[in-house]
Amino acid sequence: MSSSQIPDQRPLQASSRKHTLSVCIITLNEADRVRACLDSVAGLADEIIVVDSGSEDATVAIAREYTDKVWVTDWPGFGVQKQRALDHACMDWVLSIDADEALDEQAQDALESLLAQDTISEVAFRIQWAVIRHGKRLRHGRSARAPLRLFRREGASFTLVPVHETIKHSSGKVGRLPGFLLHYTARDYGHALAKNAKYAWLGSQKYFEKGKRNRSLLLVCLRALWTFFLIYVLRGGFLDGRIGFIVAMNYMQGNFNKHVGLWILSQEEKSRKRKDA
Repeated sequence: MSSSQIPDQRPLQASSRKHTLSVCIITLNEADRVRACLDSVAGLADEIIVVDSGSEDATVAIAREYTDKVWVTDWPGFGVQKQRALDHACMDWVLSIDADEALDEQAQDALESLLAQDTISEVAFRIQWAVIRHGKRLRHGRSARAPLRLFRREGASFTLVPVHETIKHSSGKVGRLPGFLLHYTARDYGHALAKNAKYAWLGSQKYFEKGKRNRSLLLVCLRALWTFFLIYVLRGGFLDGRIGFIVAMNYMQGNFNKHVGLWILSQEEKSRKRKDA
């Protein structure tokens, strides 16, 4: 794509803006969802960076409608892939957003105002999640979290883990950006089940590689029951109605699968050691 074909990434750029913004997105077969994500940040970003993992649909073509900074790579895991995107960033601040997420209007306005301030005392910001599952916006349970997604670029990095990566940012105050990060986490229930299984097994491998072991299936069961109680009761998942119950059960199943996976990996290691002895 020639430079004349690349759309302006800052159509709403305010002349009073004092700070610049890189938006980083990783993608894989997100043609049905990535446009909403890109639309929500196109008016805010000084640059949009997309690192794709080999999509077989129109994801890359859609991304190139918004930016010329698109790279297609292999898939090394979430932490490494997000770090690759961050390595391409050049602006003062970075918004790391997933392809199945979008900033609502309040969050867009808040971010615009933040970047127009003369000085920003915080080094990072959390944004309240608004998870959409099966047509319902969830407000409680695990959906009540506010992930850290906006941060100063200088000194920041991602943990290089295959799943559930975190942002390591410079030392200082962490704020909360007004508005919501809309999260369209599952296309349908089959997709939700597939994601649950994928993340559970990645979690098993992550724990095992970090040296954690699980010798007790009883503990596996107790962990799973505690997860349901925590999400559905203590964190108010029951207030989200029937979908809240289904989601809490999904989290319980995911936790069970993750720790069963770790138990099996631990048993296999124990068996190998006996054979080598």
